[in-house]
Amino acid sequence: MAERDPRKHTGRGPLRRGLATAALAVGLLAASTAPGYGTGPAGPESGPQFTPLTAAVMTEPAPFTATDGRTHLSYELLTTSALPGSTRVRLDRVEVRDARTHRVVGSLSGRALADAANPVGDPLPGADGYAPAPPAPTPTVIPGSQQWVIWLDLVLDRGQRVPKVLEHHLSGAVLAASGPSAFEETVQITPTDRTGPLNLDAPVRPGTWYSSESCCGNTHHRRGLAPIDGRFDVPQRFAIDWYRVGERGRTWEGDPARLTSYLSYRQPVVAAAGGRVVEVRDGIPDNVPPVAPPIPPIDETVGNHVTVEVAPGRYLLYAHLTPGSPRVREGDHVEPGRVLGLIGNSGNSTTPHLHFQVMTTPEFFPTDSPPFTFRKFRVVGRVEPRVWDDNLGLQPTGVLPITPSPYEGTHHVRYPLDREVLEF
Repeated sequence: MAERDPRKHTGRGPLRRGLATAALAVGLLAASTAPGYGTGPAGPESGPQFTPLTAAVMTEPAPFTATDGRTHLSYELLTTSALPGSTRVRLDRVEVRDARTHRVVGSLSGRALADAANPVGDPLPGADGYAPAPPAPTPTVIPGSQQWVIWLDLVLDRGQRVPKVLEHHLSGAVLAASGPSAFEETVQITPTDRTGPLNLDAPVRPGTWYSSESCCGNTHHRRGLAPIDGRFDVPQRFAIDWYRVGERGRTWEGDPARLTSYLSYRQPVVAAAGGRVVEVRDGIPDNVPPVAPPIPPIDETVGNHVTVEVAPGRYLLYAHLTPGSPRVREGDHVEPGRVLGLIGNSGNSTTPHLHFQVMTTPEFFPTDSPPFTFRKFRVVGRVEPRVWDDNLGLQPTGVLPITPSPYEGTHHVRYPLDREVLEF
C-alpha cells in the first residue's frame, strides 16, 4: 500500500490533533524549564529538547580584519519566543562557541546584551535620531510570541583562529506565574564564510576622508533591519558614508543650506575594482541640505548610483551621486580608478556624501552586505562624539572634532572602523 503524502492530507481529525500537540508542546515547555533543562555547558544533550527560544542567523558570518588589527565577526541572531504571550523569557547570557570544541569565542550579558538586543521593529536606544540608552543595566526580557534581534559584533584576540562552525548558547529563565525556571539551550549551528572579503582600492580620489556610519557600533548602517519581499535583511551592514575633510577638520564652509558649501560635493567617485557596470540610475534631483529629505520610493533610496559587478555574486554600489554626473553606461567594463560619477545628495541623503558598499545582488533591495577591506590607507585620527551624516549640516560649524586615534599610521588590507579619519 502506498504511503499517504502528509502534505495532501487535510482531514479535520489530524488537524485537531496537530493543534492539540502544539498546545501540549508549549505546556511541556513552560512546565519543564527547570535548572539544567535544555542543553548543558558542554553542548546539546542527547535527544530533542523543548526550547523557549528559537534562533536563526541572517547571514553566514564572515571574518574580516579592521584597523585595530583584530579579526571581527559581525552578524545577527534572530530569536523568537516559543511561549504564549503571557509568559516572558529573561535572556541572561548569549555565548558564541566553536561548535567543534564548544570553546567560547564571544559572549554578551548584562548591559552589553541589553544594548545589543531589541524587538523587531523597535529602534535600539541611542541609535540615529532616537533617545539615548538608559544609564543603568537592564535585563533583556522577551515577551511570549515576540521576535528580537541580537546584534553580534565579536572581536577575536590576536592570533585567535576563526572557528569553521559556530554555535550559540543561550541561558536565562522562563518567568512563569509560578516563579522563574532556569533554562539553557544551544541553537543555530552555522558555518563561517571562508572566501575572504574583497580587497579594494579607494572609491574616491586621494585626500583626507571621514569614514562615517561604518561597522561596528550602533549605526543605522550596521543595525538597519529591512523587511523586504517577505524576509528580513541587513542591506547596509558594512556600508560606509564618505565625507571629504579639508584643513583643520573642515567638512563644509559658508552656508550649510547650499550644496556647494560641502567639500564632498561633486568630488569624483572612482572604481575601487575592475568589473562590468550592471546598473546606472540618473535623473534624481539633489536634496537641499541640511533638512532631512522625505522618504523616497524604495527604488530611489540610494539615489543616482552606479553598480559594478566585480566577482560572481559581488557588486560594488556607489550611491547618492549628483544628477547628470554618471559617466558610464550599463554593460561598460571599467578599470580600477576610472571616474564613475560625482558625489551628490540624491535619494535618502541629507548632506553630500558617497555611500559605498559591497552587495550580493545587483540591486540594493533586497541584498546582503558582506565585509571588505582596502589595500592601503593611513589613519590620521578619529571623531569621538557621534556626528551623524543626517545632521552634519546642523552642527554649529562644519569642523569635525578630530582627536588622536590609537590606530594611527599606515594600514594594509584592513576595514576602516566607524568615525575614523583617514587618508587615501
